[in-house]
Amino acid sequence: MFRKQQARIKKQIDLLTERLSTIDIAAQQREYAMLQRQLKEYSEIMAHFQQYQKLQQDKADLMAMAEEDESPEFIEEAKGEAASLDEAITREEETLKALLVPRDPDDGKNAILEIRAGTGGDEASLFAADLFKMYARFMESRRCGVEILSSHATGVGGFKEIISLVKGNNAFGTLKFESGVHRVQRIPETETQGRIHTSAVTVAVLPEADEIDVSLNNKDLRIDVFRSTGPGGQSVNTTDSAVRITHVPSGIVVTCQDEKSQHKNKAKAIKVLYARLLQAEKEKQRTSIASKRKEMVGSGDRSERIRTYNFPQNRVTDHRINLTLYKLQDILQGALTDLVQALQTKERELLLAESGQADPDM
Repeated sequence: MFRKQQARIKKQIDLLTERLSTIDIAAQQREYAMLQRQLKEYSEIMAHFQQYQKLQQDKADLMAMAEEDESPEFIEEAKGEAASLDEAITREEETLKALLVPRDPDDGKNAILEIRAGTGGDEASLFAADLFKMYARFMESRRCGVEILSSHATGVGGFKEIISLVKGNNAFGTLKFESGVHRVQRIPETETQGRIHTSAVTVAVLPEADEIDVSLNNKDLRIDVFRSTGPGGQSVNTTDSAVRITHVPSGIVVTCQDEKSQHKNKAKAIKVLYARLLQAEKEKQRTSIASKRKEMVGSGDRSERIRTYNFPQNRVTDHRINLTLYKLQDILQGALTDLVQALQTKERELLLAESGQADPDM
């Protein structure tokens, strides 16, 4: 098992090692870092191949010894040891299958997290703020940084819209399944008759784009500056520091007014624009591909209702994988690990099936 994959991984390690030995590190720092990261990933997989083979050899040696020593005591001891080896071999197989799943090249990137209040008025804006706090706590617990790029606060303590940059290892790969419509069912504080209201918030998670990902021509941009209008303090509202960038060919518009500096607002707006352009290009590619994986874990389309947060029942349900957890308050405090891992596991299972990992001669 895994013979073909091991040979392929070894070949990749040899090619990467050769390339790294000839690269000009000073002149090609970006490529050098990328190759180093790839070599580390392949080396990790090779280490698991070697451990898998060692475990198999240990079991073969044990069986050979059991055939030579037919004493009841040794045979009984060998059975117990063989069972432990079988468990270890199975764990190693599952680890290798997971590592051999084709990776989304964007998984390791930073993420642009966009949260917008949908239907439900003030209650939707309050839940948008709840979701932002939930994601911020979760990602910070994973040692990722969360930087607000743009926000539109409401007078009741919520957000009509909040866009942030999540920086850290595998930020996009961790959050990418959060894109879609999040529905909340709860009794608003202003509700006097105890009726449950249903509101919705849309979440979009985009991989942070570099110039290498998206070609952006300055002549395609229309940049307007204006006076900030949100509750940002007197010094923000008395200068033309807000920036609106329109990408003329696509019609995408990005506005940023959180900073006092026009330069900083422009830099943040460009970052969001890059991400949206990259996402638009990827969506064009995805529409031409019928993917079973997309049916199961979602395409990230904002019109999809992916999750319901029911406060009276302390329940969170992810509709894509039919998973219900009765710990809503913990989840809102950032305990998203169970949900994220379940979605990643489902994606891995589908990718394994698509890539033919069930082939015993792989």
